[in-house]
Amino acid sequence: MNAVLLEARNIGKRFGGVQALKDVSLTIRSGEIYGLIGPNGAGKTTLFNVFTGLYPRDDGEVIFAGAPLGLESPHQVAAAGIARTFQNIRLFGNMTALENVMVGRHVRTRAGVFSAILRTRAERAEEAAIRRRADELLHYVGIADRADDLARNLSYGDQRRLEIARALATDPRLLALDEPAAGMNATETTALRGLIEGLRDDGLTVLLIEHDVKLVMGLCDRVAVLDYGEKIAEDIPEAVRANPKVIEAYLGTSH
Repeated sequence: MNAVLLEARNIGKRFGGVQALKDVSLTIRSGEIYGLIGPNGAGKTTLFNVFTGLYPRDDGEVIFAGAPLGLESPHQVAAAGIARTFQNIRLFGNMTALENVMVGRHVRTRAGVFSAILRTRAERAEEAAIRRRADELLHYVGIADRADDLARNLSYGDQRRLEIARALATDPRLLALDEPAAGMNATETTALRGLIEGLRDDGLTVLLIEHDVKLVMGLCDRVAVLDYGEKIAEDIPEAVRANPKVIEAYLGTSH
């Protein structure tokens, strides 16, 4: 059994008088695809946003790679080794695909403002390395032939792939995907599944929030289910699918 990469302990989050998350604990192991599902309003996106620094937590703590994870900002979380995509694609539409990935890579760069202004040898070498790595990632996700196209001109499926490439440019240990199959047709979803499986095969840990329960159950190693801000199940897909609490949450009855 692989070591735990991320452990959430008793996470709580409130918005005014609404308890969006209550005492949520879960563990994500290194090298697995971990699914997070639940009915609409269950708290999935809220928990996702806590993990990635968009929302401050009110209770609990997150341990990442054996150390407490500061969650004060998305940039801090990215620097720690967690990258994410968004349900609503957030690319720079008027930049090329290659430039979008290069932007993601800059979280790992060393050159400062003065080096950039003076165009020092070290800065030029680093920029060339960033370009090479961005090109490698475009090949990896299967859109190298669109490198010079503006992001807004890519197909929906290719935009999703580009967003994953940009997230990978930060060299994450955990890639968090927020509804990556949303809006995709069956062919695009199948291709996405192959890409995510390839990420796991290459040693990356993946956290997947997805409404497509069939995709989650067929892809993930383990699955957690939220309902009304509380975790009601965490297990392998077969056990989760048969869990009476999960059946009741989705169907309104356990009979």
